[in-house]
Amino acid sequence: MARAQHIDAVLKNWPYEPGDVSVRLVAGGDGREVLQMRVDLGLLQLEVDHRPDGARPGGAETYFDYLLSLAIHEGDDFQLTPEQCAEVDREFVQYYQRRICWLALREFDRAVRDANHSLALMDFVKNCSPDEDWTRSHEQYRPFILFHRTQAAALAALEDSSPEKAIEELNSGIESMRQAWQAGDPETPFEEDEMVERLNQLRESLRDHYNVGRTLNEQLAEAVATEQYELAARLRDEIAKRGGD
Repeated sequence: MARAQHIDAVLKNWPYEPGDVSVRLVAGGDGREVLQMRVDLGLLQLEVDHRPDGARPGGAETYFDYLLSLAIHEGDDFQLTPEQCAEVDREFVQYYQRRICWLALREFDRAVRDANHSLALMDFVKNCSPDEDWTRSHEQYRPFILFHRTQAAALAALEDSSPEKAIEELNSGIESMRQAWQAGDPETPFEEDEMVERLNQLRESLRDHYNVGRTLNEQLAEAVATEQYELAARLRDEIAKRGGD
């Protein structure tokens, strides 16, 4: 019988706090950084790059990469099997767990990266799903992933001392959430959703705190809506100039 290795000391020195996301970034004896998240009855350890559990499905960096290679090989007829659906779900959960770790640690660029992976995987499996019910069971979470991504992108921009860009990230993310929301045909009006309210509150608090008026893209949208085309052209030139800079 193998000798048991308890983790009592680790759990005792790191108490679990219900309702908190308790996370730390640590380096092991080999110098490799890993994320650790305290959960009820234990802890999770996640790799910081590629797949959180460190596995290489089919030799690929993630299960998404592995599925892409299968789809390229099999062509337009490629469809997920029940076993592949289960593995997709595993990867979704792992990336969700790491995403909330990055958010708790204020590693916003990394949170955006992991949200992008989940959204790209969601797009892929939607096109090769075995049935509509399975697709809907996943698409219902798209607004939530977009919410996390929007928060992280805005706060990353703010850390780069660009409150105007942060507001633009919020506007863009809210619009992406609106499109996903409408596609899901929800009962709750979009503007009344708690996630949307929180993003709107963050946007307006940034305007007040940093004294930011309407952004160039907001002015452009209004100019187009009111058919002020000369003003719209000038605003487009200014936006292009700033993008080049």
